[in-house]
Amino acid sequence: MSWTLLGADGRPYCSEQPGTLGGHRRSRIYGRLDCPVALRLIAKGHDLRRNRVFFLDAASARAAGYRPCARCLPEAYRRWKAGLEAVD
Repeated sequence: MSWTLLGADGRPYCSEQPGTLGGHRRSRIYGRLDCPVALRLIAKGHDLRRNRVFFLDAASARAAGYRPCARCLPEAYRRWKAGLEAVD
């Protein structure tokens, strides 16, 4: 089985491994797949699938221009906001 992920260059590629993080293309935010914010939006009927992307790791998400979610990745978000390299 293969999955389509976004790479550090922001382009999709096929991967043998599933993504460990999800992102939203319009907001340019990435987070855990079980993020309570995303799950709450889905429960309210928002269709996030159209703009949903997946990353193998946080480094790829950051390199593609996405920032960490303040809710599910608070420490990474604090580091990002402080202008420091976020290490997840």
